[in-house]
Order: sequence, then structure tokens, then C-alpha cells
Amino acid sequence: MAIAMAWHKPDNVAGSSAPAIMVGLFVACGGLLFGYDTGTISGILAMTAFREQFSTGYTDPKDRRPNVSPAQSSQIVSILSAGTFFGALLAAPLGDKLGRRVSLIIAVAIFSFGVLLQTLAMHIPILISGRFFAGLGVGVISVLVPLYQSEMAPKWIRGTLVCAYQLAITTGLLLAAIVNIITESRDDTNAFRIPLAMQFVWAGILLLGLILLPETPRYLIKRNRHTAAALSLSRLRRLDITHPALIEELAEIEANHEYELSLGPSTYSDVFLGSPHLGRRILTGCGLQMLQQLSGCNFIFYYGTTFFERINIRNPFVIQLITNIVNVVSTLPGMVLVESLGRRRLLMIGASGMAVCQLIVACVGTALPDSYVANVVLIAFVCFYLFFFAASWGPVVWVVTSEIYPLKVRAKSMSISTASNWLLNFAIAYGTPYLVGDSPGLNLQAKVFFVWGAFCVISLAFVWCMVYETSKISLEQIDEMYERVDHAWNSKSFQPSWSFQEMRDEGASASGIQLTEHEDARRRTGTSASAAESGTTMTEEDKIIAQLGDVDMSY
Repeated sequence: MAIAMAWHKPDNVAGSSAPAIMVGLFVACGGLLFGYDTGTISGILAMTAFREQFSTGYTDPKDRRPNVSPAQSSQIVSILSAGTFFGALLAAPLGDKLGRRVSLIIAVAIFSFGVLLQTLAMHIPILISGRFFAGLGVGVISVLVPLYQSEMAPKWIRGTLVCAYQLAITTGLLLAAIVNIITESRDDTNAFRIPLAMQFVWAGILLLGLILLPETPRYLIKRNRHTAAALSLSRLRRLDITHPALIEELAEIEANHEYELSLGPSTYSDVFLGSPHLGRRILTGCGLQMLQQLSGCNFIFYYGTTFFERINIRNPFVIQLITNIVNVVSTLPGMVLVESLGRRRLLMIGASGMAVCQLIVACVGTALPDSYVANVVLIAFVCFYLFFFAASWGPVVWVVTSEIYPLKVRAKSMSISTASNWLLNFAIAYGTPYLVGDSPGLNLQAKVFFVWGAFCVISLAFVWCMVYETSKISLEQIDEMYERVDHAWNSKSFQPSWSFQEMRDEGASASGIQLTEHEDARRRTGTSASAAESGTTMTEEDKIIAQLGDVDMSY
């Protein structure tokens, strides 16, 4: 009931949001690919069949049985993150050149090739190659799915739809845990081949859907395909192409893009040095993505099964399944609270809760090693930690980084901030066996949670100082907020005072740069007088639209 109320369309919003919601939820299934792959490798590393097949002579000192060495384990797990790092950087030129939708289709194809190599692999080099290509595809998807969702979603539910991407990741982790439990007792290579091959199912479903989905209106405006943008927005909002509300939204997108172009061309240097405050925005995005990884989430997802084994917890596969169930269920409150509480407050609550849980696990695990009580406390507070993470930092980081960048550098900025996520993901995946392993390694065991807890405390301070509240305003109005609000902690009280469409109708940008006659002629709203002034350059469609008069229907 609470979710249904949170998803209730405001009365002043025309048309239907159902098509956009359905498209956003379906595209979010791209998160299944990453979540399932992450969860699969966590369980596969502990399977007897896998250890015997891929061991190169190393004997695990814990149980005196064949296994891959800590170095090999690091390479197998972390190479996916190396692939995602390069895939995230590749996403910007692909997404800007070919479009969000076509680029996603290419990414799914690359991912499927990597899955094929993993499924056929009987030796570590081929397995590593497959995981790299799978990571390359996941990296592109991780940038373009939130980007696609934010560009086509109505503002009143934009955050919730982007959160659905994280829900898909957690669902993938849960599905992987279930499949691992079903197959781990097999004594042949199908024990690990079946979980790996199941990835073809998720990739195939996503591929079929992407063939049918529309391109985002904002990308089409960026490519000067105005008619196609109007048709796409009409399909997403279920409104006629001449409906005043649709015209108003499209006009604001166009005016914002023209304003951005009036400031100069889009380059990678603009990502760091552009206006308004793009350097602050990229620092915010990269900081959030890196701190998400440093909160310790992927330590549990990548190595949870083997870590639980090392601290003598029985049935580690079952414990990993329980943590994944908690992860999925806890994402649902976040999908509602991201709009009602807002991005900023939810991130601060989440960071506080995660820090407390991590530090309790570290203290108890260090003071009472190898005790039943310590193990119960560890499992309980790992679950509490996952609740706070899944309801806040898991989904909301993707929401914020998909919203805060202007259209002309959005793909580039998202690719850089997402690449920073994968860079830290790689470092954690590669370094964890050395942090908690017996030989070689620091053998930190539960002490590693002191590290994650400290970064959670840093995360709280970072959000207070850097993260602006972006809920309930359009992507175009976020630019105005960064121009007018000096400090993040004052952003909650921001109210938009003008629109880019008004600026364009006045013939000037906020920077004082006069817009061109061509840009002025592309007005989508206005009085009959304004239509007469530009009648010589307006198309028939523009004349009809201009006759509708002034409209003010906010999305």
C-alpha cells in the first residue's frame, strides 16, 4: 500500500506515466547481469568441483584440499571489475554517437560473448578472458541504464525508477545464490557451468526488450532530431504530440540544450572545468561512487561465502542466501523513501547506520574470535548493515549520479564517475584475499570491518558537504540550483524561479550570450504575436503549436 501511494501520479501531471515506468523498470533488468555475475563467482569459488578443476597445484592450508591460490582468486574475481572500468569509459562515446538504446544492445552482445567464454572455460586463462569481456559489457550497461532511466522518466518518480536498477542488481545476487545452492553439491563441471550459463537467459530477455524500446527524448534533442524526440516523449507520456503539457516539457528540454550549447562545445575538459560548477558535480559523483565501494558492500558480495567459511560458520552457502534475501527486501523501502525523504537525508541516515553496524561487527569479531556468540552477532549485524546499504547507498548513489550532470556532458560525466566505482571495485576485489587470507595476507579477519566502518563515517561527512538535494525538480532545474545555491546543506530549500524556456524566449542566456535566430525560431510555446514575429522561419507544426498560447504545466 505504501509503495502504491508513493507511486501515485500527482494530479497536476497530464497523461499517463505508466509507459515510462514500465520502460524504466524493464531497462533496470540490466542490473541483473552484474548482480548475478557477482553473486555467481562468490559461490563458485567455494565449490569443490571448481576448486578441483581449476587448481594448479595449490593446497588450501585451511582444509588441505586443492584450491586456487589467493593470487588466482584475486585475478578471477577482480578481472570483471577491470573490464567494467574500461566499459564505463567506453559508454560515453558509444552513448553519444550511437544513442543510449543501440549502445545498450551492443553492450549486451559483448557481455554474452564473455559469458560464452566463461561457460566453455576449463582453465584459468580462458575463464579470466571471459570475465573481462563480460565486465566490458557490464561497464557500458552500468552507465547507460541509469542514464536512460533518468532521461525518460517523469521527475516525480525519477528517483524510484533509477533505484530499480539497484533492485535488479540485488535480485541478480539472490538468483545467483539460489542457483549456487542447487548446483554446488554436484561433483562434475556442471556444478559451476550451469550457474555461468544461466547468464544467457538474463541477457536474452534484456536484448529482446531493447529492440522494442524507444530512444530517450533528451538524446534525440541532443542530435537535433526534434520530431523523433516529440514522438518518443508522446509514447512515454501517452499524450498526443500537440498536447500542451507535452509541448511544454519538450520546449524546456530544447531550451536547456540550447542554453548549454550557447556556453560552448562539449569536451572532456568541460566535465571538470565547465559551468555551472561542473567540477564540483564530477567530484560529487566520483566521491559517491568510490565511497559506495569503500563501505564494504562488495566484500560481502564477492567473498561472503569464503569469508564465512574461514571464520568457521557452518553452511556458508545458506548464510550467503540469507544476506542476499535481506539485500533484495531492503531495497524496496529505499525505492519509496528516495522521493519522500530525499536523496541527501537518506544517504546520511544510511551512512550512519552502516558505520554503527560495521564497527560493532569489527569489535565483537576481534574481541571474541571463533566463538558462537561472535558468529551470531556477526551474521546479525551484517544483515543490519545490508539493510542500511540496500535502502540508501546501494540505489541512491546511482540516482544522484544520473541526475546532477547537464545534458551536454551527461554521458561523459556519468562514464567517469561510474568508472571510479569500478576502479575501487577492482581494488577491493583484488586486495581482499590478501587482507583476510591466511597465506599470504594480513589475516585481518573481522578486523577488516574497522576499515569499512571508518569509510562509512567519512561518507556521512561527504554527503553533508557535497550532495545537493535533487528530488522533485526536473533535470533542467538542477542546473539552476547549482548556479544559485552555494552550499549543499542549503539545497533542500531551493525553489526554481525561472525556466530555460523563458530565457530563450527573452533571447538571452543566463551567461549573457545572445541566442541565434535559429534557436529563437524553435520556440514551442508563446503568444500569437511571437508566432507572427518568427513566422517566416517557423514550420507548420510550430505555427499550430504557437496558436495554443501560453501553457504552464510542470512535470
